[in-house]
Amino acid sequence: MLVNILLLCVGLAVLVFSADKFVYGASAFARNLGLPPMLIGLTIVAMGSSAPEMFVAATASLEGMNDTAIGNVLGSNVANITLILGITALFGAISVSSKTLKREIPLMLAATVLAGYLIQDGMLTVIEGVILVVAFLVIMMGFIYQAMSNKEPDALIDEVDSEIPKDVPTIRAIIWIIIGMVLLPLSAGWMVDGAVGIAKIYGLSDLVIGLTIIAVGTSLPELAACIAGMLKKEDDLAIGNIVGSNLFNILAVLAIPGLLSPGAVDATAISRDFYMVLGTSAALVVLVLSSGAKKQLTRWHGVLLLLTFIAYQYMIFSAT
Repeated sequence: MLVNILLLCVGLAVLVFSADKFVYGASAFARNLGLPPMLIGLTIVAMGSSAPEMFVAATASLEGMNDTAIGNVLGSNVANITLILGITALFGAISVSSKTLKREIPLMLAATVLAGYLIQDGMLTVIEGVILVVAFLVIMMGFIYQAMSNKEPDALIDEVDSEIPKDVPTIRAIIWIIIGMVLLPLSAGWMVDGAVGIAKIYGLSDLVIGLTIIAVGTSLPELAACIAGMLKKEDDLAIGNIVGSNLFNILAVLAIPGLLSPGAVDATAISRDFYMVLGTSAALVVLVLSSGAKKQLTRWHGVLLLLTFIAYQYMIFSAT
């Protein structure tokens, strides 16, 4: 048991560290090559926040644990909205820009509906994985076009653009890229192995371990980013960070098990967990609109979101 906990914790810590350093090196290297900062921000940096979910999904899929990979995606998206935004809102009201409310959040909802439609038959196939990837690429191209042609401020675009490192020597950037590429798959494997070991001891299914321990663990970078934004008085970026992460998860990361290990999707993941993702995504819109002209998540909203997260965890474990 102790070895499994150690594997899980060390794997998570190294996974988060290596993802951060890989993005740091890759974005710095791209900047040194002369690529536009906006393009770097909307590709390398945006994808980097979901690197833990991506590598865990790939590792689990290659080990034949599709339920863990899918559970990680669904659980992370629920945790991002209920746990991460819930905790962040306790630090103070989170502002939501009108563009985020009118464009990014509806895109997240549309992507969630698309993913749900594809898995409703209880299967995630290679073709469906390709559809999810294509949808993600179309959205990313739209963001890039918007960023290049429109100078008006945008929370999601500003959030990723601000994270690009400056004045980093090329050799240092390359070293961090190599370190990240080596440690990311290794640490993802440690984390999955530790989680599976714990699951076996307590008789938990692959889906449950993906929905809970792994999902919360891989969502920790989002929590750090959101809290950092609040402390810097950049609260409007918190929503952009979560929406961007959830978009990447439900499209690009969910595509991974379909591409690497196509097969059946656990019925519970469809009947319970997918609708939890859809419900919490829709609830985010309702909560923001309920604040009136201010368009923000208040501390009371944060409490409600945290209670929702606790209730969801209870629902999961009570059904095992």
